[in-house]
Amino acid sequence: MSAAAHLDAASVEQTACDLGAIFRRYGPAYAGQHALRPAQRKAAWAIAHCRTAALGGHREWCPECGYERFTYHSCRNRHCPQCQSLATAAWVAARRAELLPVPYFHVVFTLPHQLHELILWNEHNQRRLLNLLFAAAAQTLLEFGRRELGGRIGFSLLLHTWDQQLRPHFHLHGLVPSGALSCDGRQWIAGGRRFLFPVAGLSRMFRAKYVDGLTRLLDQGQLELPPSLGHLALPGPRRAWLRRLRRRAWVVYSKAPFAGPAKLVDYLGRYTHRVAIGNQRLVACAGGQVTYRYRDRRDGDRLKTDVLPVDEFLRRFLQHILPDRFQRVRHYGLLANRGKRARLAHCRALLGARPPSVSAADPPTAVEWVRQVLGIDLRRCPQCGGELYQERLLPVQPSPASAYVPPPRPQFAAWNTS
Repeated sequence: MSAAAHLDAASVEQTACDLGAIFRRYGPAYAGQHALRPAQRKAAWAIAHCRTAALGGHREWCPECGYERFTYHSCRNRHCPQCQSLATAAWVAARRAELLPVPYFHVVFTLPHQLHELILWNEHNQRRLLNLLFAAAAQTLLEFGRRELGGRIGFSLLLHTWDQQLRPHFHLHGLVPSGALSCDGRQWIAGGRRFLFPVAGLSRMFRAKYVDGLTRLLDQGQLELPPSLGHLALPGPRRAWLRRLRRRAWVVYSKAPFAGPAKLVDYLGRYTHRVAIGNQRLVACAGGQVTYRYRDRRDGDRLKTDVLPVDEFLRRFLQHILPDRFQRVRHYGLLANRGKRARLAHCRALLGARPPSVSAADPPTAVEWVRQVLGIDLRRCPQCGGELYQERLLPVQPSPASAYVPPPRPQFAAWNTS
């Protein structure tokens, strides 16, 4: 394998179009012209260097036939589109193991676009207002569970912040079983198969809880205001702005999953460890522009293409980088982490259901997962079937002047035998 096999920055946009190539080619200039938050800079560096020599890796070779290959480490950043397939599979398996033998509903809570600028202004606002989104939606569902079913429900919420064109669209996807555990814990209270809770009621309560929380944050000065919303520092204009929010109809969606809860878990799993856009949607990146595919929801989900200047593409992508340690997936009620296993076992006993046949307690290793899913044994030579030997490859740090450019292939002196 010659050094020419490692693409340099000048040739990347001619031969490949993926998010890492875009960041390697255009990231340094964008970072030099725009102020990036620490989480954005960290994610950009990780995506640019994912599966390159900058992160190290290993060389594998077969002494029987002379075959060799080089594999570089993944960045494991949760915003990277080519990382954490194993973590995603483990998450999906764990959620599938938690499913109860009852109908499920897909519930979506969406924030109005008037709040986008306030949320995106800085990381502090982002944390406060997205935490409030989780709290308002969770309190709404728990209260409706007590009111409509007379018991305690359980559900998971997953945050999405984008639409198909990478624009801001803050909403939560919820997976909610139809039914509740009675307050005394002695019976399972069944819910409907086609109807969970009235959507209009969910919308009004969700709106009230969120706007009440937003009012407290503004009154206590816990949010930083962008220049265009500076008037919210004054009590009169602030009350008028909040009244307009209360008069809007907030969008809440609730329907039974068309293909069942397991398929919905698979769908949500695509976005638990990545953000905004996958490499499969990128068509071309040349001449300072990025072409990508998207589905137009307003036109019958037709598949279309859009072209963006690379700076605008990077801006749209980076605005979906969440603050460090911000939890995108949260579980509530019967599914709250503390005591979840015992509660689910109790609910299954009340429902007369068997324990799940799939357990995610011991997720497979990457080698085992590839063998199970693809039928490929990575420990064997793909040419002759012999045993592969391995050497560890040390990371090669890029120079500060080319922090987004893949480093050259290291020499053998940089390897340690594992």
